[in-house]
Order: sequence, then structure tokens, then C-alpha cells
Amino acid sequence: MHAPKGISSEQSSETRKFLVLLVGSIGVVYGDIGTSPLYAFREALRPFSEDGVQQPEVIGLISLMVWTLTIIVTFKYVLFLLRADNDGEGGTLSLLALLMKQTGNYMPILFFAGLIGSALFIGDAMITPALSVMSALEGMKLVTPAFSNYVLPLAAAIMVALFAVQSKGTGAVAKFFGPITVVWFLAMAWGGLIHIGDDWTILEALNPLNALWFITHAGWAGLIVLGAVFLTVTGAEALYADLGHFGRKPISVAWFILVFPALALNYLGQGALVLSHPETIHNPFYLLYPEWALLPMVILATMATIIASQAVITGAFSLARQAVHLGFLPRLLITFTSETNTGQIYVPAVNALLFVGVIVLIFSFGDSESLATAYGISVTGAMVVTTLMSFQYLRSALGWSALAAASVLLPLLALESIFLAANLLKVHDGGWVPVMLAFAIIMIMWTWTRGSRVLREKTARNDLPLETFIRSFEKSAHPPATVPGTAVFLTSHDDKTPAVLLHNIKHNHVLHQKNVILTVRTSDKPYVPDDHRATITPISDRFSKLELCFGFMEPPNVSKALAICKKRSGLKFEIMNTSFYLGRRTLVGDPNSGLPRWQDRLYIALTAIGIDPSDYFGLPANRVVEIGERTRI
Repeated sequence: MHAPKGISSEQSSETRKFLVLLVGSIGVVYGDIGTSPLYAFREALRPFSEDGVQQPEVIGLISLMVWTLTIIVTFKYVLFLLRADNDGEGGTLSLLALLMKQTGNYMPILFFAGLIGSALFIGDAMITPALSVMSALEGMKLVTPAFSNYVLPLAAAIMVALFAVQSKGTGAVAKFFGPITVVWFLAMAWGGLIHIGDDWTILEALNPLNALWFITHAGWAGLIVLGAVFLTVTGAEALYADLGHFGRKPISVAWFILVFPALALNYLGQGALVLSHPETIHNPFYLLYPEWALLPMVILATMATIIASQAVITGAFSLARQAVHLGFLPRLLITFTSETNTGQIYVPAVNALLFVGVIVLIFSFGDSESLATAYGISVTGAMVVTTLMSFQYLRSALGWSALAAASVLLPLLALESIFLAANLLKVHDGGWVPVMLAFAIIMIMWTWTRGSRVLREKTARNDLPLETFIRSFEKSAHPPATVPGTAVFLTSHDDKTPAVLLHNIKHNHVLHQKNVILTVRTSDKPYVPDDHRATITPISDRFSKLELCFGFMEPPNVSKALAICKKRSGLKFEIMNTSFYLGRRTLVGDPNSGLPRWQDRLYIALTAIGIDPSDYFGLPANRVVEIGERTRI
């Protein structure tokens, strides 16, 4: 009789866990796409507003929005890309790491695709908070025009507070994200439902032929409108990027049972409202609601947009961490704000960059209508990149033929390319902002990767094979003095003698009793289990190699990893009798390095913002010895 109860209790626990993930995914994953109804339909109507909007245009627009959500979000992301995971992790860089592991023929193409996709995501992380919060606060103008002059100061104040609390961690606040966003989606569904009956012809939008009619008959204005229509799927990349935090099933279920129905009902309601009351064209979202509900909806919308902003900021932090571990960025200071959830991190440099960018966007554009013209390019560009990378995923991971993969992805790529072309028409109206942001980030990542490769090649010319050094040391008639304890020499090439080891012998004329050549590797997997963390290879009585492997989503904490090694028979040491030797390079520009002068200077500047290696690797501060050298690059 106890067995059924045990099974029931276990099932109940699993159900509660699933519900927590389900509600959490609604708050974090869908926070961004859930705020699109605030401005998407309004901006799509703008090109037709002067001549008056006709019924076929409204129905065609709503049909296009609903089917864009269906094709891009439902089919591409929920049903397909959520299955293209790298050990449970998603996102552009996770997919890049997976593809780089499986194929080497398209490395340069994959590399630049990953750079472009991640750079566009950072640009999106700047524009989303500014646009979403301003759109929500502008609803106060409908409550009373007296609020008009306070939108910008309030938006700036919210951003200051939001970015200020990042260093405290979002764990406590995150508990409220899901429930608030659930209420937000229910409120959107309610607003749409009460107005669909205003004009039942809006239900014709569910027929995809009306979307096709709009595309073929709207002409040049229709191409411009497509840029605004794509605002309905902003935030879709978050489905993929946050896969590791919630899992495929909670994200998928949330989309089908709440998010998609709520979005579709709200857009249908806005369309019916405009058909029956054309004067509401200037702000159809807020005018869905009765006057008594207007202020509560403004407050709820503001909270929802703050949650959406938090989601993209957190995503930018995660992307920066992946980029650092994959070698696309210098070592940045990364603070973990939770002892149990490694996904809750704080990256001060990225936080400062996003904050400055958001504040500049708010005061440069002045209102959400102007900023909306700058939006879309980064999102569509990132989606096109993901689709292109998906082609290689189908071929290398699933074994599809080139023809089969192309037949599935070409229609989707064609659709997204049309949306990208439509958004590129907005370059002169502010669309240049995300393009320049992405270009700057690509230059930074490319410069760091290229400069690091040049530096490795230069230092490799003077490298001495480790085996040669050990043999010469053992045969030496006058070996250096031996001191007790263990010395750990960090290096990136375990088959070469670390320069810091040679400098130590040259200047101090001593060698420790035990010497460990330590190499820290970043796996193409997000996490590495502890039993696969360390690989110890004895070389001689006094020398051994130690390789520590960390996932690209993990902090490379050497001290903790060495504690694991201590339990193994291959390496015995006491931390207080161990010294960690690090080489510190001072880079000097060299016009013959192979890098352009501007890239040379940028690389040297980037090395200056990187944190101290002892902090990055979690080494005990009182056991680190640094030996410097000047290197021309």
C-alpha cells in the first residue's frame, strides 16, 4: 500500500518541478516577445495611416503577424531548434561550439557566422530595454497628457535602477518574473477577446492566403511594413538561448498553452478594434482596455517590459561568458550571484556597456516610435545567421544530404531574408544604430581572436619542447638548486616548456621538488563532470602534466579542481607548500606583426581590460608568483 503513495509523491514532486520551470520560462524566455504587442501592430499600420486603413490591409497585416509567429517561432524555434542542443545548452555560440566539434571544413564560415550572430544579439540587448520600457510608459499619456514630459526621465530612472541591481543577483527577483508575466499574457488575451467581436471579419486573418495577398498587393509600402511586422517575433532567439536554463519541454508547453494563444488573441483584438474604430490607430494596444483598466495595464506593462529587459541583459551576460571561454573575448571579470545556479552571473564590463548604450538610445531617439525604426535589423540578422548555421547542423549532426537540408531551410531563409531586406530599408531612419553596434562588436571579437593567434605563433617560435628541457635538465652537470614544495606552471601548450619556468630558473636559479605543467582547456560542451575534470600524466620523478577541462558555461576555478585532484593518487600536494607561477606579458606594438596598426592597438587595449589571470582561474592570491616579459606584437 505504500508503493503507490511513494510513486504518487514522486510524480507530485516532478509535477511541481515542471510547473516551476514552466512558469519560470514564461517570465524569462517569453518576456521579450510578450511585449511586442505594445508597438508591433501600431508601427505596421503607420505607413497606411495618412490615407486611411482599409479592411483588406488590416486583415492582411494581422494574418501576416499570426503566420509569422507560426512559421518562425513555432516551426523554426519551438519544434526544430530546441532540439539542436549542445548537451542541453542552446544559443548561437553553443551551436557554433557544437558545429566546430563536428566539422573542420567550414571553420572560417562558422566562426564568422557565430561572431555575427552573437554581435547582433548584444545589439538587441541594448535596444530591447529602451524600446520596451518607453512603449509601456507612453501609455501614461492616455491616462493624462500631463505625464508626457515624464516618460524619458522615468525610463532613464528605471534603467538606472535595473542595471544597478544586476550586481546583487536576480535570484530573488526572478521568483516574481514568471507569475507577473503569466498575468501579463492573460491580460493580453482578455484585451483581445473582448474586442474580436467588434468586427468578426478579423477572423479571416487566420487564413494564410490573406497574408500572401498582403505581400503581393501592398507594393513598396508593404515592404516597409514587413520591417514592422517582424517586431512580432523579437525575442524569439531567447527561446533557443535559454534552453539550458529551463529545458525543451517547459519552453514548448508554455508556448502552446499560453504564450502563442495570448499573442494571437491580442493581435486579432487590435485588428478588430481598428476595423470598427479607425481613430484608435495611434495606440491600438492600450485602447483595447476600458478606462478603469488603463492605469493598471500601464503599470503591468511597465513591469513586463522590465522583466523583458532583464531577460536580454541576463542573456548578454551568458553570451559574454561563452565568448570568453571560447576565446572570442579577453578574460572578463565574471561574478556568480548564486551558489546553486551557475546561470546567474554578473559581468561588470558588459553591464556598463549595455547601460551606456541604453541611456544613449533613450535620449537620442526620444520616443518608442523613433526607436522602433532602429529595431528589427539585429533580430532578423541573428535569425538569418541561425538558419544558415542550421544547414550545417542538419548535415553534420543529423546526417542529412545537402539537398534535403536545403529543401527544408530555403523557404524559411527566403522568408527571413525578405524581412531582413525590409528592415534594411530603415537604415537611414535609425537602423544604422544596431548595424554599427554589431559591426563594433564583431571587430572586437575578430581582433581578439586574430591577435591571440598571432601572439601564439610568435611565442611558439621560441618554445622549447618540454621533453627536451627535462632531458637536458636531468643530464646537466650543474642543475639548479632544489627547493621543497610544489610549483605549478600555467601554460597553454602542455608539450612546450612554459616561458615562466625558464625565466624562474634563469633569474632565481632554483627548481622545486615537484613541478606541475598545468594546462586549462575549455570543452565544446557546456559542462564537464568532475570525474572527467582532470587528466594527470607523470613525465619524470620531478615533473608531471596536469590538464584541467571546464565546460564553456563553467567558471574555470583551478583551486576547486585541484582539490578534486588531491583525492586522486596521481598528484599529492599541500596548497600551502604550492606556488603558482604565471607569466605576465607587456605587449608592444610591432608594425611587422601582420596586423594592421589599428588592430594592433585595439588588441593591446583589449588585453588591458582583461582581469588578472589569478582571479580568472580562482588561484589563491597569497600563493601566486608572476614573472613579466615584454613581447612585441
